[in-house]
Amino acid sequence: MSATGTAVRPTVPASRRIVATGLATASGFAVAVQSRINGELGVRLADGIAAAVVSFGLGLLVLLVLVPATPGGRRGLRDLRAALRDGSLRPWQCLGGLFGAFLVATQGLTIGTLGVAVFTVAVVAGQSASSLAVDRAGVGPAGRQPVTPSRLAGAALTVLAVLLAVGDRLGDPGALLLALLPLLAGVGIAWQQAVNGRVRGASGSALAATLVNFTVGTAALLLTFAVDGAVRGWPTGALPAEPWLYLGGPIGIVFIAVAAAIVRFTGVLLLGLATIAGQIVGAVLLDLLLPTAASHPGPATLAGAALTLVAVLVAALGPAPRR
Repeated sequence: MSATGTAVRPTVPASRRIVATGLATASGFAVAVQSRINGELGVRLADGIAAAVVSFGLGLLVLLVLVPATPGGRRGLRDLRAALRDGSLRPWQCLGGLFGAFLVATQGLTIGTLGVAVFTVAVVAGQSASSLAVDRAGVGPAGRQPVTPSRLAGAALTVLAVLLAVGDRLGDPGALLLALLPLLAGVGIAWQQAVNGRVRGASGSALAATLVNFTVGTAALLLTFAVDGAVRGWPTGALPAEPWLYLGGPIGIVFIAVAAAIVRFTGVLLLGLATIAGQIVGAVLLDLLLPTAASHPGPATLAGAALTLVAVLVAALGPAPRR
């Protein structure tokens, strides 16, 4: 208690915040790989929604086996049911998978045309602004986080960095219009990370929180796929034979589980910025090492990636979030 009788919330230890930031950056790199995989799967199937159903559905199947097989997973599901019954966790806080499903769908719908880098800039622009708002509203498990100058500067530098990285593509009106989809997906990511952190806190299990995310997302995608098939017709493309095209779901499991586990140490904004740094570096490396017709990496792209890392450092060096 403080001198005025107000409880002071402890700050997160710096060592935990640094480790959590590193894990978030690594998971962001994995998201860039997932984006390339799901984008290619969408091209092969000629249907981005079908690719998203395959990716999310495979992830859900893995979790349906993994979670009940582990003591922590079973305990997490019991605690989750108890939290929903006693009202400490609201049903709407379990809907983060809706935005994860939308993000995966946009990967399959747009990356074949935009490339990973342009896709990433659109996601980043939405995610950075949304993270500030979500932290300020206290949606995540870390509670309300002030919009400090360092956090605001980190978010602004991140958007500036990705604009620099893909500035040569932003003059294409068609690309800008198509980029609205990942922009909206980026807005939803911050909310998804915040509520998934709440689910993880209530269940005590990152795996249980990830299972909830994939269950909700798969249900939403199956409904969308059914409506799309009834209106436009069912996809006729055969499933590709290459095993690597089916790794998007398992990669998503790692990303969601890591985010749910560490958001209480970082806050939503720093988690988002670190993830963005990993995404940008991953997108640049993929476009350099495995270029496609939509990728055009150059010096500006490399400079933008470096500036993104600076932005994460600026935000990370600010005041630690309160728990």
